[in-house]
Amino acid sequence: MLNNFAALDLHISIASETLFHIGSFPVTNALLTGIVGGTITIAILFYVAGKVRRGQYNRFVGLVQWVFEGLLAQIDGVIADKKLARKITPLAVTIFFVVLINYWLSVIPGLDSIKLNGVPILRSLTADLNFTLGLAIITVVSVQIYAIKYLGVLGNAGRYLRNPFKDFVGAFEGILELIGELSRGTALALRLFGNAFAGEVLLIVIAALTSYAASVTLPFFMAFELFIGFIQAYVFFILTLIFTSLAVSHEHGDEPNLTSVDHSAAPNHTAKQLE
Repeated sequence: MLNNFAALDLHISIASETLFHIGSFPVTNALLTGIVGGTITIAILFYVAGKVRRGQYNRFVGLVQWVFEGLLAQIDGVIADKKLARKITPLAVTIFFVVLINYWLSVIPGLDSIKLNGVPILRSLTADLNFTLGLAIITVVSVQIYAIKYLGVLGNAGRYLRNPFKDFVGAFEGILELIGELSRGTALALRLFGNAFAGEVLLIVIAALTSYAASVTLPFFMAFELFIGFIQAYVFFILTLIFTSLAVSHEHGDEPNLTSVDHSAAPNHTAKQLE
């Protein structure tokens, strides 16, 4: 088995690879797949929205609507302020669907077989660290914007900057909070990238090792990756809500209202487990 694996000619690159250039701008396989994923996401949401407005329902529309209502219930459960909850809904829900669709694109059969100039065309956007880092930065910056609107500029700055002569422990906590903000963004980016990249490599290796039996073995691993994609999209979504709730709850020193869909109290360590 090890000899057969060593003999395989597998081309696996951690970084996304350039397919061609438009002028001096490099078009990578992750970017190309991301454009496809973004187009699919927009098309699905516009299709469902149009059907709902016209009162025309089918199973697919019902499924998407069911997912959206579940996400909305989670937002209302985590964000105590309903006005703030509605403001963050577009960002959080968009993140969920964009991550979900782009992650699922990595499960397409023949991921490594379609090539242009020796470079695989298909590579999930979520397996590109540039995208996951950019998405994490958007999330962290958006949390700061919501915190400033909710607490004010000075109130938000007070989360990090305190007088060490009057409150030494509080000043130290402020430094830790600032470090925590940076580490949260890094953790968001690396978690999504690591899972997406590992999933793509897993499917490629299984397909290569099983050869003609791949049609039998791959569906099980593909189903598993579809499930993992849903979990990763949900984790990114819920952490966005939790980070926002932690930021705006600082004013009164309250813990964020982390509740489940049925409004039962969630454990206090939920945020720590997800980080």
